[in-house]
Amino acid sequence: MRTCPRDGRIRSVIVDCAIYRDGRRTEGPEDLSDALDEARAQGDSFLWIGLHEPTEKEFDLVTHEFGLHPLAVEDALKAHQRPKLEVYDDSLFVVLKPVTYEPYSDTVSSGEVMVFVGDSFVVTVRHGEGAPLSSIRHELERRPDMLRHGPTGVLHAIADSVVDHYLDVATELGTDLEELEAEVFSPSGGARNTASRIYSFKRQIQEFRRATVPLTPPLTRLAGLGPNLAAVPFVKEEARPFFRDVNDHLTRVNESVEGLDRLVSDILSAHLAQMSVRQNDDMRKISAWAAMAAIPTMIAGIYGMNFEHMPELHWTWSYPAVIAAMVVLEVLLYRLFKQRGWL
Repeated sequence: MRTCPRDGRIRSVIVDCAIYRDGRRTEGPEDLSDALDEARAQGDSFLWIGLHEPTEKEFDLVTHEFGLHPLAVEDALKAHQRPKLEVYDDSLFVVLKPVTYEPYSDTVSSGEVMVFVGDSFVVTVRHGEGAPLSSIRHELERRPDMLRHGPTGVLHAIADSVVDHYLDVATELGTDLEELEAEVFSPSGGARNTASRIYSFKRQIQEFRRATVPLTPPLTRLAGLGPNLAAVPFVKEEARPFFRDVNDHLTRVNESVEGLDRLVSDILSAHLAQMSVRQNDDMRKISAWAAMAAIPTMIAGIYGMNFEHMPELHWTWSYPAVIAAMVVLEVLLYRLFKQRGWL
């Protein structure tokens, strides 16, 4: 790994830095300003510098040398941005949110990748541990035909990688949701914490949506679709078909996310309905048993009164007759409740 600048203020946060000429990585000046000047002078070259969670002080050198807009710099440093595309005089600023999914904990987590594209340079700023850009850089370095498109090719490769991973995450979420659905509709009706699991799953889908849905307008604009057909500065016109392909993939992702969100809402409603039916069944059973217990309790209460003159009080068979009456009434009630499905 080679870093361009000698300045120690930024060296610690640089992931990689290189000049690419005619689609090939080349050696260049170690001074950041000289590297950018060399790339611009050669015409078919560009400088790509990658940073990971820089501080304001560490980012000052890049801001000064590349002439980045202060509003874009503020967004890149603070992170927690929605996916978006901003056009400034000297650069294009794009925010993407890579997403990772941990199936064992059913947790969706998102990072952030900010991409500055300008005249013969690309600056990428990554926040979070997910979706490292080193693999994208290495893949591009094995494909000089893509790197010959310059900063446009880098922007496309990053967007394509992020959106393709969205498809993988959507597939994993769909698989886990099918398992959750099977659990809810199992004869046991799921575990006691099934409702909380369903709600937690819905929260993860919402987290996923916050990364995918806002990315549609930026990709639509890069693809030259929609009402704004004007060319995007610093992005080559011939790259539009490639961005349209990425936009198509994102549309599939958003459709999958919408379907997952509706399905998990339906599963939650079905689970709550099952719980309500099960509670009603339990209440009917409790009421039936309470009614059956009330009959012998009433008879025993009557005959437990300390009155001297009571029917059959001194009759020899009064005790077995009362017990028999209790049994007969209990059997009749049991059969009645059984026929009506209360027991």
